[in-house]
Amino acid sequence: MPPASATLLRRYVPFLSRLRAASPPREKSRNPFTLRRVAIAACAAFFVLAAGACGLYLKAFADAGPLPLENARAVSTTVVDRDDRLLRAFTTTDGMWRLPLDPKDVDPHYLKMLFAFEDKRFYSHHGVDSKAILRAVMQMLRHGRIISGGSTLTMQVARLLDGRHERTAGGKLRQMARAIELERTLSKTEILKLYLRLAPFGGNLEGVRAASLAYFGKEPRRLSLGEAALLVALPQSPEIRRLDRNPNAALRARNRVLNRAVAAHVITLAEAERAKTERIPAARYSFPLLAPHLAEGEVAAHPSESVIKLTLDRNLQASLEKLAQDHARMIGDNVSTAVIVADHQTGEILAEVGSAGYMDKSRQGAVDMATAVRSPGSTLKPFIYGLAFEAGLAHPETLIEDRPVRFGNYAPKNFDEGYHGTVSIREALEQSFNIPAVRVLARVGPGKLVGRFRRAGVEARFPDKSEPTLAMALGGTGLTLEELTQLYAGLARGGDSIMLTHRWNERGKVWATSHLKPLVNAHRLMSPLAAWYVTDVLKDAPPPLNAKGGRFAYKTGTSYGYRDAWAIGYDGKYVIAAWVGRPDNSSIPGLVGRSAAAPMLFDAFERIPGARAPLQGAPANVIRATNAELPAPLKRWRDPGDDPVTGKFLEPPVLISFPPDQSEIATADLDGEPLVLKADGGALPLTWLIDGKPIASDAHAREVTWQPTEGFAKLTVIDAKGRTDRSSIRVR
Repeated sequence: MPPASATLLRRYVPFLSRLRAASPPREKSRNPFTLRRVAIAACAAFFVLAAGACGLYLKAFADAGPLPLENARAVSTTVVDRDDRLLRAFTTTDGMWRLPLDPKDVDPHYLKMLFAFEDKRFYSHHGVDSKAILRAVMQMLRHGRIISGGSTLTMQVARLLDGRHERTAGGKLRQMARAIELERTLSKTEILKLYLRLAPFGGNLEGVRAASLAYFGKEPRRLSLGEAALLVALPQSPEIRRLDRNPNAALRARNRVLNRAVAAHVITLAEAERAKTERIPAARYSFPLLAPHLAEGEVAAHPSESVIKLTLDRNLQASLEKLAQDHARMIGDNVSTAVIVADHQTGEILAEVGSAGYMDKSRQGAVDMATAVRSPGSTLKPFIYGLAFEAGLAHPETLIEDRPVRFGNYAPKNFDEGYHGTVSIREALEQSFNIPAVRVLARVGPGKLVGRFRRAGVEARFPDKSEPTLAMALGGTGLTLEELTQLYAGLARGGDSIMLTHRWNERGKVWATSHLKPLVNAHRLMSPLAAWYVTDVLKDAPPPLNAKGGRFAYKTGTSYGYRDAWAIGYDGKYVIAAWVGRPDNSSIPGLVGRSAAAPMLFDAFERIPGARAPLQGAPANVIRATNAELPAPLKRWRDPGDDPVTGKFLEPPVLISFPPDQSEIATADLDGEPLVLKADGGALPLTWLIDGKPIASDAHAREVTWQPTEGFAKLTVIDAKGRTDRSSIRVR
């Protein structure tokens, strides 16, 4: 006989004896032999029934088989932030919301009501509450119908694991057998965890946490008394009491739980009456959908993990997602945005917004623009000047020429297509002039710039695997917002590169993000002196309209054709990068970094709690001087063609600015008018040749008119010092 059956017999035979002793005395039977036979028959019937029950129990135990605990292991994958707050959850493979929950993370009032209503002796019985079963049998015999079921929480867990809800005697015996086996295998806390995870709440909701999020829009850590009572009541008849179908039935069931809680002295009558006035939710809330792009990527990369912990801050993530949506709507239709916030002291990414609304199809919100490869515009200029500072080629007060220049067939122009003459490198970087940056890169070398990026864990991309060129200074490469954030994090740290990450492991240490390459031998991005010079310039960059500057260093950028607007800034602790544009790479007229992305950057800094951390202090070897006080080699920038002996700045060579080399001119576009030829630089007067033959020109002008004919033509211009430039064109 199984131990449980023996326990039942030992417990109830004395009980029946006491019941018989307590019965009122009856008149002595006149036929003792008849009474003895009745007693013997009654005892025989009792033992037959007991044996039959034991037999049924043994059969149920044998038929049940091993505990199907694997059914409870399938839970929703959850992505949580640095403080274990839910960012996003995913349904199980069978489409259920089933989230794990620890009893310590549930409101204590819920647990007290649960035990009072479902299982008063949960912590004292061994899976089957014999007193409750006897009470249920006596009530059924007295009333002729089932008044109470006598089921324990352990028996309910057994039923949920089996997936059967049998109301027959055999089904109850199966649940009892399972419950006793569960109690032998698991602790009370583990059994309670299973109930909190598997209890049905209607539709595809299973478990207290899923129900609390769906019906109340919050975690079950803090519940009102009415909410706690409702969560206790729903699993008894989850479909009949579904809030979106039959709220009145749910209300009545909730009030019965509250009444039982009063009777059990769990709450007061006044508290119960107040709880009964609480509104019953009529619809479900959506589950949290924060950091959706990042969450999906991590779940795909780690399919075996049920809980994925990120370094993100839930509140900051939610705030910046709202900022990204609002800013995109302000810019215009079909526009998306992206923003990243990282702690450059630790390398932890605190927020990463990939689009202006994940579900917004009009803005292609499902496209993650934080990891999309785009042209960085002028955001790479600080690193170009930083390498020049590191090599001792320049100082922020070094003078440089912002005049027309050509490097082979490449003739860069400023964004405003104007020229500003002699300027300091400080002014050139603050105002983001293009020509000075290209001049500096020509001497530093594009290959060296790419090499430094590679050391910092960032691989610049070029079309068709071509070699890096001077066009890098103006955005002629491909990078992601994540990669730019990592580069600027190294700049903010005084040139010391750090690996940014959004993964958190079980020991509380960060893991490397899958999007960025690991650092190569922890090399520096640039020297501390060079990084400080760059930061000292960027902290004075002009702020956007109605914003206060000087609180952090920042740089903007605009890609060719008004396709991407960037703004990246940093203080002593945080680095923030913002992007605005269209995911399909189409142009947005008037889209520039300073007016489109910089305001979002400044707003993002305002949303970080606490005071701004000051920028890094100046290193000991910094040179604080005006241009006049600088050493002679640093007073003026020297291009590779300048006089290396005297250091004297040479006049820029003459260049044909129009028509450009290898261009085509349509005579239909001229409408019979002559073609205007233009030249920049050089010493006047200029001499123009067409196919080696001179044409008439004004000695004091840099423009000349020419009446072209169809075919190919070679244009040549010669300045007063004999320097020349050539351009081959086709007229059709």
